[in-house]
Amino acid sequence: MKTTEKSQLVKNIVSGSLRFEDRYISDRSTLDSVVKTLKQSGYRIVLTQGVYDLFHVGHKRYLEAAKSHGDILIIGVDTDELTRKRKGPNRPFDWLNDRLEILASLRTVDIVTTRDHNEHIYDLIRTVKPDVLVMSQTTEDFKDKDRQNLLRYCGDIQILPAQASTTTTAKLRRMMVDGAEQLGIKITTLINDFLKGINHESGNPVSPGNSHRASRLLQKTKARQPVIARKKSHR
Repeated sequence: MKTTEKSQLVKNIVSGSLRFEDRYISDRSTLDSVVKTLKQSGYRIVLTQGVYDLFHVGHKRYLEAAKSHGDILIIGVDTDELTRKRKGPNRPFDWLNDRLEILASLRTVDIVTTRDHNEHIYDLIRTVKPDVLVMSQTTEDFKDKDRQNLLRYCGDIQILPAQASTTTTAKLRRMMVDGAEQLGIKITTLINDFLKGINHESGNPVSPGNSHRASRLLQKTKARQPVIARKKSHR
């Protein structure tokens, strides 16, 4: 990146520009250069990392708490491949581009970049060398030994507790429960419609709540079918 381009980018970041192209820095060498310029200008750099899937109020509060530890907040967002590796084959629900755009639109966030599956979990931290590295208390990526090792690359490490009762896991659980309830309603409706159809064809009323009676009627209906077929073939 040319010096004039870098200066303009740094100016846009500091001024609080909400343009995505001013917030998203994918190239690590560019990120390294921009961060060095910001540090030389006296800005305190904060780095945090994560998936930020199904963005919720807990994420928002966490990022606000992280930003309170410095001037410039950088987020390393896990790629879709890394998310699947960490969270399982059915994640993420929100694709990387969507997650990046949501995060870049927040006033709390100054720079977004990515972490990929083929790099070491320390790599982004080594590049940024933040004044403060912020981690969630719920993360399983970094053990106590990791935190000690990481102090070689950052001035301080802050561990934040969950900022709300809402979590991505809790949100997923609610969605699954709601989905199961909706499925139950649809199945009940289909059964009722089916039984109504039998009532209409047989002329015998069948109560949807009387499953044994419905079962016997279905068996009788099936038993008649081959007899009727034989009569037709005899004719």
